Order: sequence, then structure tokens, then C-alpha cells
Amino acid sequence: MKNLLLVLSFALVASACGIQKNTAGASGTVNDTTAHAAADPAPAASPAITAEDTEAQKILGSYVGAFGDNKITLLITKASGGAISGRSVVGGNDRPFDGSYAIEDASYVVTAQEPGDNKYDGVFSFKISASDPGSVTGTWKPNDPKRPEKSYTLERKKFEYRPTVGQYSQASTRLLKTADVENMSKDELQFMRNEIFARHGYCFTKKDMRQMFENEDWYVPNTVDIRDLLTDVEKKNIALIKRYEKYADEYGDSYGR
Repeated sequence: MKNLLLVLSFALVASACGIQKNTAGASGTVNDTTAHAAADPAPAASPAITAEDTEAQKILGSYVGAFGDNKITLLITKASGGAISGRSVVGGNDRPFDGSYAIEDASYVVTAQEPGDNKYDGVFSFKISASDPGSVTGTWKPNDPKRPEKSYTLERKKFEYRPTVGQYSQASTRLLKTADVENMSKDELQFMRNEIFARHGYCFTKKDMRQMFENEDWYVPNTVDIRDLLTDVEKKNIALIKRYEKYADEYGDSYGR
């Protein structure tokens, strides 16, 4: 009888320990989960878009015009919360800029800096009318004090690839034949070939090439790399033109007309 009581007592104690262990385990799991959840930061809320930010979108776009002896495209790609970003394309260079803007006297007053790792970099300061953002007026001050400061007034103008503009538009609209180029001079051939690049908004590094097109109303400098923009027709025509440029260079006056 004593032995039976001992066995029953042991069983009750073991059962109680098991319940306590399971309870602790369950409690521990809950506590761990709670602690883990508390450690995870709540997802950040997206910044609210203000009426001022929405209004600032009106100044986004490209502005084109004279910049010293060159033609420049000033492209504003972001304007929000007082910060502004974009890029300038001029003189064979495509440079980003970042800065700030404020609204003063019904105009956006902007100061934006280029990175500074190029000898031609500087600081743009300009104004855009808040009610009629069709133009930009301002100055550009180079980082290099030996270079002159430039003033400019640029008009809003969007780049658009138009294959039918220019003197030799056939070089972008159809495959050229030998008869189209065999009697042309080297200068004419060179102009025809570079006009293809100009139609894509290529900003020429060489000044004489820039001057060939910067007086054309349809020409808007937009990029310094057009390799992925050329059509198959244009690529084939460029190859043909270059062959005849070589012939014209080698044979001079005895070649063609």
C-alpha cells in the first residue's frame, strides 16, 4: 500500500512538472514573438506630395538656346520639396546638376551645381516664371576662375527625333544608292553623314561640327551617345557614305565631278 502511494505521488508530480514546462514553453514562444515583432521597425510612410510639389512639376522639361558660342539644352528632370535635379548638354558634354529652388516674386529661383569633376563644370543660377514657365533666364559661373561667366535666355523646347528634317533627309528615310553619293564632294558627304547624328540630337565635340547645325531651328542637342538610337537604314547609309568619303579623300578632284 505504501509503495502504491509512492507511485501515485510520483506520477502526480511528473504530470504537474510537464504542464508547467509546456506552459512555460508556450509562454516563452509568445514572449519571443512579441519581442521580435517589437524589434522590427514599422515600414516608413511615403512622403506626402504637397500642392507645392505638384505645382513645381510645371517647370520640368528642356530649355534650349544660345550659350556663348554654343547651343545648350538645360533639362530639368526633378523638382520637389525645394530640391532640383537635371542635366546640361553643351559643347560635346552631358553633365548632371543638383541644387535647390525657392519661390520668390512669383518665380522659381534656382541654384544648381555640376559635379565638379570636369574642367568645364560650374554653377547655374536661373529663374523660371511660376505662372508661365516657358523660358529660363540666368547665368552660369564656371568653377575655373579663368573661364568667363555666361548669361543665357533659353526657351522651352522638347527634343523630338524627326527623320525628315535637314538638307539630306533621304539619308534617314530610305536606303541610299550609289547614284545618290558618287558625285558628291568629301565636305558634302561629311555633312550628310553628320546630319544623321544631328537629327538624333547628338551634341558634337568638335566646334566646326556643332556650328554646322546649331543655327538650325530643328536641331536640339540632347545626348553625347547615339549609337543605340540609329536605325538600321541609317547605319547602312553611314557605312556607304563613309566609303565614298574615303574615295573622295584619296582621289580628290579626279573623283566624281
